Parts: sequence; C-alpha cells; structure tokens
Amino acid sequence: MPVITQATLVDVSELNVLVNSAYRGESSKKGWTTEANLIDGIRIDEETLTTYMNDENIIILKHTDEDGYITGTVYLEIRYPKLYVGMFSVSPLLQNKGVGRALIEEAEVYARKHNCHTLTMTVISTRFELISWYERRGYKPTGEIQPFHAHGRFGDAKQHIELIVMEKSI
Repeated sequence: MPVITQATLVDVSELNVLVNSAYRGESSKKGWTTEANLIDGIRIDEETLTTYMNDENIIILKHTDEDGYITGTVYLEIRYPKLYVGMFSVSPLLQNKGVGRALIEEAEVYARKHNCHTLTMTVISTRFELISWYERRGYKPTGEIQPFHAHGRFGDAKQHIELIVMEKSI
C-alpha cells in the first residue's frame, strides 16, 4: 500500500534520482511536469539534499509504492507564519495517478500541525498547465514575481525565466 512519510538521509540518493528525472533530461519528457525545454542541468544534487535533511525547519515528505520505492516527494520549509512548498516531484511514469494530489494534501496537514495557515510556492511563469493544476487545488497567484536563480544551483536557464508566487490559505 502506498504511504507518505518523512524522508531521511538514507533516502538522499533515491530522492536525487527521482527529482532530477521528474524535471530534467529525457526521462522527464515522459511526464507533463518536465522543465527540460526551459532549463539545462540538474534540478538538485545529493549535497543539497543532505543539507536540507540537516535543517530543522525543513522536511521532505516521500511517497513510496507497495515495494518501498520512492515515487514522489515534496520539500516543506517552515517560514512562519507560512509553509513553503517546493521541489514537488512525481515519477514521470506515475503522473496523473494521484501521487501529487496525495503529497500536496499531506503538505496541508503538516502546515496545520505547525500552525502555518498559508502555503506558498514559486512556479515558472510560463508553466501554464502546472499553474492551472495548482489553481484547481486552491492556490492563487499573489502577483509577486521573482527572478529565477541564475547562479546555476537549480540548472541553467535556456531563456529568461521568472517565477510567480502562488499561495493557498488553509
């Protein structure tokens, strides 16, 4: 039975593969959340994931299948009074099967437990299908625009990229 739990240091390698496969490279093109046409390079590395795991304000939730393989993940950072949601990833072969919905619902449970009444995230402004997916789940653009991190930490943009901020009150 699929389950959502907190990821740990032993999951870093598998999380690294999953997140990169969901966002970048040829494997990401099997799903609808690919950024391969917008950004080159990797989305995350094991060093950064390890840093996240050692930060008391951050947890990473993982969705595992019946065999214990990680099929989805989401990064949650308490930025009180808000909860930042990021690195939301589902295996490209399992997208549109409820994994993402389950993870985003669990993020809301986590927010309530930590007295955060607003979930906030950034989304590439030209990812209209993704923005629509979040809007169907109650997220709304705030009007705030942020630049894409041009220093290469999250890949190298092939074009000018801006991020919109979306939020949901719970």
